Amino acid sequence: MTTYNLEALGIHNVANVYRNLSVPELIKQSMARGEGELASNGALVVKTGERTGRSPNDKFIVDEGKYSEKIWWGPVNKPMKPELFNHLYKLVTAYLQNRDVFIFDGFAGADPKHKLPIRVVTEKAWQSLFANTLFVRPTESELQSHIPEFTVIDACTMKALPRINELNSEAFVCVSFTKKVILIGGTQYGGEIKKSIFSILNYLLPQKNIFPMHCSANVGANDDSALFFGLSGTGKTTLSADPERKLIGDDEHGWSDTGIFNFEGGCYAKCIKLSQEAEPQIWNAIRYGSLLENVVIHPNTKIPDFNSEFITENTRATYPVEHIPNCVIPGVGSHPKNVFFLTCDAFGVLPPIAKLDENMAMYHFLSGYTAKVAGTEAGITEPKATFSTCFGAPFLPLHPTVYAKMLGERLKAHGATCWLVNTGWSGGPYGTGSRMKIRITRALLSAALSGHLNKVECYKDPIFNVWVPKECPGVDSNVMVPRETWKDKAAYDKKARELAALFNKNFEQYKEFATEEIVASGPIA
Repeated sequence: MTTYNLEALGIHNVANVYRNLSVPELIKQSMARGEGELASNGALVVKTGERTGRSPNDKFIVDEGKYSEKIWWGPVNKPMKPELFNHLYKLVTAYLQNRDVFIFDGFAGADPKHKLPIRVVTEKAWQSLFANTLFVRPTESELQSHIPEFTVIDACTMKALPRINELNSEAFVCVSFTKKVILIGGTQYGGEIKKSIFSILNYLLPQKNIFPMHCSANVGANDDSALFFGLSGTGKTTLSADPERKLIGDDEHGWSDTGIFNFEGGCYAKCIKLSQEAEPQIWNAIRYGSLLENVVIHPNTKIPDFNSEFITENTRATYPVEHIPNCVIPGVGSHPKNVFFLTCDAFGVLPPIAKLDENMAMYHFLSGYTAKVAGTEAGITEPKATFSTCFGAPFLPLHPTVYAKMLGERLKAHGATCWLVNTGWSGGPYGTGSRMKIRITRALLSAALSGHLNKVECYKDPIFNVWVPKECPGVDSNVMVPRETWKDKAAYDKKARELAALFNKNFEQYKEFATEEIVASGPIA
């Protein structure tokens, strides 16, 4: 039996090894093993057990050697002793003995000049399909000569003993830059696989003068690329899947000296309340060759119920980018002309769109205000106001100012226009107001992308200190002024100043790294 050099990883005595199986073969294996079933639309439906989102408290970086000097240690990047990692490594490799394993060999990065060869080793066939879908698939010749630089070993059903293993729970996601290995155990959530590779790239690429970004990207007919920053649930995937533009990628990109490029070969879309009318491209992309995580399907008809939160609100769809009819293959694009910061404002006080100058852009990038939407992390059951620096703090191994500096340099060098877009609430906070309609946000983005909003008169928001367009085609003028959407104007003023104070409090940690102009661009409490 060919083991494809698993021994070099310390993995011995496995039962069967399956490497880069085709999509039909992986689906067949998954169903034969009882891992999932086919929905009426052809997608493979799987359940991930009790963990239906990322487990940030169980993520660690091994504190070792020269790599430790650059790590932004703290609540996000928690250190792990090398001895503990080595112990877990032995437990994982022992656990995989006498089991079938699946290998995906491929790449992270669509730009041939910057792609990272990776290997993903899993115990479940559907997780190998996940990797096949989301990462860049190799050609036959590339597969023959493939030598991975980083490897993910996912023993998802192995549960650690927290007290014995000095962990926070039975789950663990551990990154070793020295061994170039990521260990995953105790969680079946597929997102841990892709996000661990994203974290690796966030460490490696800045050292090559490439800006790694947690954002989606698309491009118009005039080669006008656009970026959409935002955490899960803010609309990155939905808004970048625009029928009028070509999709580059939905989640993770790099910005080099020559332009932007997708890290992935697929999309990982949040699909709660997905509808064919509102999101036709994503709806049609979910078919044979796609994965549905934790989506309820009818026991007889097998029709997915995208409105059901019975298992979790963080239901997910995974599909190749080729399932979007107007995608860009390979996923590369020109320097962006527009950059959008998507924020899900649970307070309901931010304008639906605002134009940012360079200093405002730096302030809001470092702030990364949004709401953690229910289900995207363990323990989150309703929107919670938070600040996630660079709109991706959970995935930043380096200090945020490293990424902020790279953004500022590129905005200035390429003259991109930056916008703050509220995809959250209007007319009141969460529980009182209503979520911004997708059609309204699309109209605002369309006007920004066409250049129309650059010609519209703006007013300076007296509290949030940003430039707000007074009108937009297809949008009620009252919607453009958030205070006008509230029945109780005094309540708006109180809530707005409350959020402004939270902005200022959060930004205290960056004052020593920011210029006076950047600090002065924040809200006025």
